[in-house]
Amino acid sequence: METLYIVIPCYNEEEMLPITARALIAKLDMLIADGRVTPESRVMFVDDGSKDKTWNLIERFHRSCELFTGVKLSRNRGHQNALLAGLMAAKDHADIIVSMDADLQDDINAIDGFLDKRAEGCEIVYGVRSARETDTGFKRFTAEGYYKLLEAMGVEITYNHADYRLMSKRAVEALAEFDEVNLFLRGMVPMVGFKSDIVTYERAARQAGESKYPLKKMLALAVEGITSLSVKPIRLITTLGIVIFIVSLLMLVYFLIIHLAGKTVAGWTTTVVSVWALGGLQLLAIGVIGEYIGKIYLETKKRPKFIIETNLEDDPQS
Repeated sequence: METLYIVIPCYNEEEMLPITARALIAKLDMLIADGRVTPESRVMFVDDGSKDKTWNLIERFHRSCELFTGVKLSRNRGHQNALLAGLMAAKDHADIIVSMDADLQDDINAIDGFLDKRAEGCEIVYGVRSARETDTGFKRFTAEGYYKLLEAMGVEITYNHADYRLMSKRAVEALAEFDEVNLFLRGMVPMVGFKSDIVTYERAARQAGESKYPLKKMLALAVEGITSLSVKPIRLITTLGIVIFIVSLLMLVYFLIIHLAGKTVAGWTTTVVSVWALGGLQLLAIGVIGEYIGKIYLETKKRPKFIIETNLEDDPQS
């Protein structure tokens, strides 16, 4: 048997957390009773600088039941950093770690499938949505388009997988070797390698509280995923620049022929359109390159990805 830690990043989950805690403790009790994981297994909540009573609830869970533990970050660092903090905190105590969100939209019964795949020798098991019927048409269209875009950009990613996965201690320790500050774990974990597989499940609706990933954050994560793991956008700009240069040479030849033929060309519309098109293209190119330069700037500073204020693993249960 192996020791399992279930790591759950939390940000302002006061309403949802009691529901999540009840469901997870029942699941963990069942796994322990069935002899699938050791009694030292735990549910680890990671408070990502919440402004409500999330941390108070985590402390209460810890005092009332030894199966609960928690980590409190010094300030809000974002979902990916909070998840990484939990993985790093859990790896010293666990043989296998399952990460999932606090909203319980990921089917916790898929953990049984994770453990089955682990028994077959898998170091990483990805939870993959079998369908997207619970999503709006807009979200379904944008999500599917985003996965295809990442694939086109050369990013190795598991289709319809978010951050619901099982990782062995060995895999998490390998992930710890990645030093980058700009995190996109969905793309980084496949780079670890090792034997992996998938388990499909149906995603449910959130039972309480509000989604912590509005459109703005989803777009930011999308940009992070592309610019952190692929240089193709810069290469596309280079290709586009070459194409435009060739077109400009052809246009030069064309206008020379028109001029030598003695034909009058108004040219006003062509000039205006050209100026605006090239100006917009230049601004876009500068913006994309600036995005990469900004990431280089953050990487060179080597700032910590997270700072743990409190770790209940270091606080013996009273």
